[in-house]
Amino acid sequence: MTTLLISDLHLHPGAPHITEGFLHWLDERARGCDALYILGDFFEAWIGDDLLDLGEQDPTGNATLAARIADALKRLADGGTAIYLMHGNRDFLLGERFANEAGASLLPDPSVVQLGGKRVLLMHGDSLCTRDEAYQAFRTQARHPLWQQQILSMPIQERIALARQLREQSFDSNSNKAEDIMDVTPAEVVKVMAEHDVTTLIHGHTHRPAVHDLEVDGRPAKRYVLGDWQPGQGWEIDVEDSSEPRLQTFPLP
Repeated sequence: MTTLLISDLHLHPGAPHITEGFLHWLDERARGCDALYILGDFFEAWIGDDLLDLGEQDPTGNATLAARIADALKRLADGGTAIYLMHGNRDFLLGERFANEAGASLLPDPSVVQLGGKRVLLMHGDSLCTRDEAYQAFRTQARHPLWQQQILSMPIQERIALARQLREQSFDSNSNKAEDIMDVTPAEVVKVMAEHDVTTLIHGHTHRPAVHDLEVDGRPAKRYVLGDWQPGQGWEIDVEDSSEPRLQTFPLP
């Protein structure tokens, strides 16, 4: 049994090198694995599954990119790999249509799964950054079904403009925040792991790849943080049979 986990690719038309690297990784690395978990921020932005209807008429290129990625994932799924997609803070509007076209299943955040013979908690990771109160307020709003319904009812061009505006606001806001505010809150990590009765947590979001040792209810525990993909470099976690997860980086062509 081989399971791969990735996060924070932030795919968008302006970063074709990462798109090509990911497609190469699918063919050369993920092909034949039992399961692939994508833990959020797969896309830099997602304005709704009806984006796929635009095709080449989308001037941003996002529709063409999304269709290409969905086709590549579907080929992987047709080869026997189970694919799971978790929402991130950038692509929380990913829906069932895209998942179906990609041969994937949407995975709630958080979720407990069996990996390497043990219970493992999977999260995107943004909910753990509780010291960023302004972001947490937006996250609560953005995950509300009524708010999402309101956004998805807007004309698609207005949603494209809104997504651009939100990205710019996020960049400006984050540039003025202290580094520790945008990282996880240690006490929240322990709390969430205890609530789910696990000693292993895997998440992304912070772009700070590392393996952290900690203690949960008197038991030794580990927190694995996936890195974000950059030009020439990707990150994955590999779990083989009953072995411990392995966080590793690799070159992208």
